[in-house]
Amino acid sequence: MTKFSNYVGRFAPSPTGDLHFGSLVTAVASYLRARSQNGKWLLRIEDIDQKRNQKGSIYSILKTLEMHGLEWDDEIIYQSQRSEIYRFYLNYLNEKKLIYKCSCSRKKLINYYKNLQTMEYIYPGVCRNKEIENKDFSTRIKAFNTFNIKFTDNIQGSIEQNLEKEVGDFVLWRNENIASYQLAVVVDDEIQGITEIVRGSDLLFQTTRQIYLQKCLNFKTLNYAHIPILLNKENQKLSKQTKAEPLKNLNAKENICKILNYIGFEEFIINYLNKNSKNSIELINNSVPYFDLSKINKVISVQFE
Repeated sequence: MTKFSNYVGRFAPSPTGDLHFGSLVTAVASYLRARSQNGKWLLRIEDIDQKRNQKGSIYSILKTLEMHGLEWDDEIIYQSQRSEIYRFYLNYLNEKKLIYKCSCSRKKLINYYKNLQTMEYIYPGVCRNKEIENKDFSTRIKAFNTFNIKFTDNIQGSIEQNLEKEVGDFVLWRNENIASYQLAVVVDDEIQGITEIVRGSDLLFQTTRQIYLQKCLNFKTLNYAHIPILLNKENQKLSKQTKAEPLKNLNAKENICKILNYIGFEEFIINYLNKNSKNSIELINNSVPYFDLSKINKVISVQFE
């Protein structure tokens, strides 16, 4: 029986389509980081938004991970089955008078200032002191932030943000009566005992919101490592929205070798590992001792070739 260290990492895809190369880079980086620390690697399916989910995607994602030698520990968590848990913590924040109802539509948000770094609208607390009787409302948390939230990302370095000025009050419960990404991810990371999150740098500036929410809920603050995202020829992030091609599982070994290059492995090591591994399972596991987080490029994005 494997004896794990205290390290717990995770990969948390949304079942909105097949895995593409960019998402597999994140999966491999988080897997190798966890295994290099003799830690657990957990799998969470972020399927809370049922309207966006595509039929067959969960099976496809699991199959792709298996074909690339990525073996998860413990049971898979499905966010769609955890609404009562998220509601419990929302009620806790309500008791602390930290949340309020908001009837502002997305269309109304364009009237507010935009954060030019994240290109998100800064919500100025318009509904904070209103009585909302409309049934169609979201729930926001008050971003009281007289001080800047700082953290040191294990790849990107020092990050600092003032939530009140740069983000504003953000949504915890959506008007479709489901938990927001921010609430669900913070609650699940705490309950699953995650110690470090390795994910794409497109989520780098979401992290201060999650740290703030962790503090409001009296949760521990986690470690973070944001890897560069991959861009297509039009300088768009590789994603399902930009029509990134699904991975070909028959090319699993080749895919892993390509990914190892993106996450800092030297070419002679990749060639050595490829030559001495019979299949993708051997290749990914043989790569563990050579993984070094400090070798990952300290940039936000890189061009996909």
